[in-house]
Amino acid sequence: MKIRAIVLSFDKHRPLVDHMIFKYEEVWPQHPFIFRIPYQNLNNTDNQNREYVECPPDIKGTVLTLLSGLDDDEWIYWCIDDKYPIFLDLSKIEQVIDWVAKVSSNQCSGVLFCRCRKTLNGKALRQEQLIDTWSNIYLRRKDYSQIWIHQFLRVKVLQHLFINFPDEILKARMMDDLKKRVVLPESHQLFVTSENFAVFGESTLGGTLTLNCYQSIQEHNLVLPSIPVDLERTIIMGEARNQF
Repeated sequence: MKIRAIVLSFDKHRPLVDHMIFKYEEVWPQHPFIFRIPYQNLNNTDNQNREYVECPPDIKGTVLTLLSGLDDDEWIYWCIDDKYPIFLDLSKIEQVIDWVAKVSSNQCSGVLFCRCRKTLNGKALRQEQLIDTWSNIYLRRKDYSQIWIHQFLRVKVLQHLFINFPDEILKARMMDDLKKRVVLPESHQLFVTSENFAVFGESTLGGTLTLNCYQSIQEHNLVLPSIPVDLERTIIMGEARNQF
């Protein structure tokens, strides 16, 4: 099935979007995503994997515009431009996709398949779990921890989060604190796989390009964004059993 991938970005960061999508096409050639890419002035031509949507310049307005017209319970893939895949355990992730396509909205509203950072800590999890037909275990999350890592969500989850954000968000990193002020509804059940199925790189930090993203863009002869590079900062999320 095709899945709309909601991309949080803006014109200046289009090279990060292009790099992210390039990496998905490299590590997952048959990926199911149609990337919904926002723009203000930098429009482009839609194709089978990209849909360009004119959006307001603010972060909240961008996300709500990208979600406009979608059903509350529709599954989307949430993918911010400052993350990109390095390794994906495709056999496992395709099992996750098959499972989310069948699971009731009363049982599950989101699945993160990169278990890292706070999701490794019991403090971010509840004492609840689900098991799919392949014996993959899904652990229920308490809040919006790790909501910025790429993951499957129902539209209502992302919509609720951003509706409750202030209209003016001066910097993207402010959302780390803002998300802590939004109560996750009991009916929005978010899960993380008990095993890690992905490795992601982080592209930016505090308005600078990470070394790992810079090297990846250079390696593939892609266009660099017009932001400074931090040659000392590498940020990788997740560990894979069969990465190499």
